[in-house]
Amino acid sequence: MLRRLFGRQEKKTTDDVRLEESLQKTRTGIFRQIGSLFQENEITDELWEELEETLIIADVGMDTTMELVESIRARVGQENVKSASDAYLILKQEMVKLLQPDEPLHIEEPRILTVVLIVGVNGSGKTTTIGKLARRYKARGKKVILAAGDTFRAAAIDQLKIWGDRADVEVIAQAPGSDPAAVLFDAMRASQESRNADLLITDTAGRLQNKFNLMQELEKMRRVAAKQVHRAPHEILLALDASTGQNAILQAKGFKEAAGVTGIILTKLDSTARGGAVLNIKKQLGIPVRFVGTGEKLEDLAEFDPVTFVEGLLGE
Repeated sequence: MLRRLFGRQEKKTTDDVRLEESLQKTRTGIFRQIGSLFQENEITDELWEELEETLIIADVGMDTTMELVESIRARVGQENVKSASDAYLILKQEMVKLLQPDEPLHIEEPRILTVVLIVGVNGSGKTTTIGKLARRYKARGKKVILAAGDTFRAAAIDQLKIWGDRADVEVIAQAPGSDPAAVLFDAMRASQESRNADLLITDTAGRLQNKFNLMQELEKMRRVAAKQVHRAPHEILLALDASTGQNAILQAKGFKEAAGVTGIILTKLDSTARGGAVLNIKKQLGIPVRFVGTGEKLEDLAEFDPVTFVEGLLGE
């Protein structure tokens, strides 16, 4: 019903299926309780109180929860809704509305070279996500190059090379301790002058605890990118571990300040992640989710769709 309401086709895409399957543990966890709240016929004050409590437990956050429930109650009153099942549909609609991005993803816009920076704390699945992203766009016919911009750790460079081999894309790297902006500069020149690449995906350091140094490093990389290619970097995507709950919004806030994050790649959603932090991040910081990691294999990356996400969390 929700799918038809938003003008979606009934046939699900591969991304839809992967996203819904990855949310199965979340749906059978805390979000299952939300559906049970609306099984009664009557809409009562107790319903709204229990909904608020459940959303807060699900990491939606106090302020976002209060605003979300207030908007649902307002619509229920304005539209003279009497049944709890209709109120439940309004909840889904309001969640979808909240998660809608304000502008389209810029990766696939036609240009000579698209430059993407990937940021995130160590252990968030950042390197794995870069490999998945490279594989996704290579499969779509783009020539993809990876740049090993996390030069602080030798292991990060080696890991990126491994994922580059798996995705069958070239990795441009320098010695550990090199200037990350210099790595990006060389990768951009090579992408344009000798490799004829369409997409350059660059790894970055994940030392958020030393935010001042990270901010300086990332700002230098952004300046280098802008000088080489018009309006680059075109996306700055944050790899964010879905299982970290409320800590996720702290990471998102920190990287938005340090790097000017434009979107989120939600990793490890195949775990027992509660998922509600996504709503809180979008509401509080205005950062949309762009992709979702749905498993450990190279092809386990799905483009984020708000309708599919809400259906996956709450059921159709």
